[in-house]
Amino acid sequence: MPTDSFEAYRLPEEHEAVREAVRAVCDAKVAPNAAEADETSEFPKASYEALRSSDFHAPHIPEEYGGAGADALATAIVIEEVARACASSSLIPAVNKLGTMPLLLSGSEELKRKYLPPVASGEAMFSYCLSEPEAGSDAASMTTRAVRDGDHWVLDGVKRWITNAGVSRYYTVFAVTEPGVGAKGISAFVVEKSDAGVSFGAPEKKLGIKGSPTREVYLDGVRIPADRIIGEPGTGFATAMRTLDHTRVTIAAQALGIAQGALDFSAKYVTERTQFGKAVADFQGVQFMLADMAMKLEAARQLTYAAAARSERGDADLTFFGAAAKCYASDAAMEITTDAVQLLGGYGYTRDFPVERMMRDAKITQIYEGTNQVQRIVMARQLLKAFR
Repeated sequence: MPTDSFEAYRLPEEHEAVREAVRAVCDAKVAPNAAEADETSEFPKASYEALRSSDFHAPHIPEEYGGAGADALATAIVIEEVARACASSSLIPAVNKLGTMPLLLSGSEELKRKYLPPVASGEAMFSYCLSEPEAGSDAASMTTRAVRDGDHWVLDGVKRWITNAGVSRYYTVFAVTEPGVGAKGISAFVVEKSDAGVSFGAPEKKLGIKGSPTREVYLDGVRIPADRIIGEPGTGFATAMRTLDHTRVTIAAQALGIAQGALDFSAKYVTERTQFGKAVADFQGVQFMLADMAMKLEAARQLTYAAAARSERGDADLTFFGAAAKCYASDAAMEITTDAVQLLGGYGYTRDFPVERMMRDAKITQIYEGTNQVQRIVMARQLLKAFR
């Protein structure tokens, strides 16, 4: 068998180099801010500056728009490594990709050239506004409206659970442009923070990822130029779903990083902590826990990287793999971080150690960009297509 057949199971050297570079930045300039961002529930500006100065804040932006041009796998590795240091900070590159992906998939060249370069330079961030108070998993039931008025669209409605709201300058907003036809009546638009009629709710009081603001976005008669529509009218929902196919991979990567951080810390802790006259790591029960944690993490990593490769190629089975990676990696992260707390015993339950924060941060990866129950529905539908 030719040796090239095995190269698919080894990361290319350039991707390993990306990991080393991101880890160095994060260990030095992101990890030291993680506990404070969690404690104060404030956006970690120092971490953002560190990522921006290293070109890791939005690595996916193509070179023609001033970006680093990282492929989907390299972007996933960046997010994974940032999340290993600070889950809140990993939402900087992750949400920049989420917010801009609709433009990359469906936007006009004029929109791309106007809005992608400021994100690439770090001058602006980009958020994604799909969910509403009464339209979460059932996003097609949204009520936010966009009405055409000459050379403008006028938007009215409320978007909820918007990551980095208030910090981001730009927002991809989904709204109903043709009522009564369901998903086919939804369109996508670029809205700017400075547009008249845009305002934000109070920051949500959350269990985890406290350093990443989550707020409602209010649209009160927001009048925007007609050329800010993303794609043709009525194609917004399809663009939203295609976007999530790609960005669920980034949530899987975030989950990997959180889990890796918890495993690294707990493994080191049990080698240093002694009980009954020997290192806690010498007890077989502890070793079995660590083995299971590492096994789940590595399985999740392989599935996530396979999904990232499909994202880069735009494979037909990306919908299944994106959902599978997000679902499996986030479930694994929740299990691994919970076990990490257990391995530290009473200390794991205190804020003196980072694993309780990692456990709290891991929970959201099972919920946003589609709950894991929704991911299983997505996977089952894709699976059953072949038999119907």
